[in-house]
Amino acid sequence: MGIPSTEQGLDSDESPQTQVTISQGFWMSQYETTQEEYLAVMANNPSSFAGDLKRPVETVSWDDASTYCAKLTVGERAAGRLPAGYEYRLPTEAEWEYACRAGNATRFGYGDDPDYTRLGEYAWYSCNSGEVTHPVGLKKPNGWGLYDMHGNVWEWCLDWYGDYPGGSVTDPRGPSTGSYRVLRGGGWGYYAFRCRTAYRGYYYPTFRNNGFGFRPVLAPGQ
Repeated sequence: MGIPSTEQGLDSDESPQTQVTISQGFWMSQYETTQEEYLAVMANNPSSFAGDLKRPVETVSWDDASTYCAKLTVGERAAGRLPAGYEYRLPTEAEWEYACRAGNATRFGYGDDPDYTRLGEYAWYSCNSGEVTHPVGLKKPNGWGLYDMHGNVWEWCLDWYGDYPGGSVTDPRGPSTGSYRVLRGGGWGYYAFRCRTAYRGYYYPTFRNNGFGFRPVLAPGQ
């Protein structure tokens, strides 16, 4: 997690670089959660950018996203579609970064791109979004087939926001308490450097914003 202190565009909370072991496999949604999916589970659509239910849901808090995952788990378990002991939840910050990197150690999941000349192939951000969200999956995926890991909407992560420990850790989940939850990936209204793989956002878990969304993971229950 994080980047070396010599990397271009380093933000202070992206170091010390930390070696992470993720001990259990997980599935991650190929797309950001759409308005259609959110409506089906939560029976409401809070999004500011309406008119196309294939757009990512936004104007959701961390609390909203966590509630969605819990309700999705209940529904899918009742329908017999979940492996025993598995649940939907938000990704940990480590899981999110691992998935975004797709096996790379570069600034973006697709490469370093020091001048941001290729970012528009993969992301909706301030230079190409027209100040709105866009239907999921229109840009190129990363090497593991995940779309919109950079841009479109910020994605809530499970962790409280805090400093990286450095060294080597297994299955980190951030601090045990805090004031802010982590957001990753950048969004439609943000400059290119905030869409980097290592860039960290954070906000109050009750806060809603039309640039904040999420994608769940399916993993063994804790």
